[in-house]
Amino acid sequence: MQITDIRVRLIEKEGKMKAAVSITIDDEFVVHDIKVIEGEKGLFIAMPSRRGTGEDYRDIAHPINSETRNRLQSMILEAYDKATATKS
Repeated sequence: MQITDIRVRLIEKEGKMKAAVSITIDDEFVVHDIKVIEGEKGLFIAMPSRRGTGEDYRDIAHPINSETRNRLQSMILEAYDKATATKS
């Protein structure tokens, strides 16, 4: 699996959510609304989710293992850094 495109939409409002990201996989499949969030330990990604029963949120799409999640997060945060650097 190759991430062939990453599009970052910076969020202008104040708050923990800094960007919404779309990724394209193998030039054939797109995942929208991956969020870049600022947490206590720095930036991280949150996969697209939907509210379930009660207050629970469930991911709609997500990596199966931590190695893939870490690789995806690194690529997205690198693209986010580039987007914020060109904005300045």
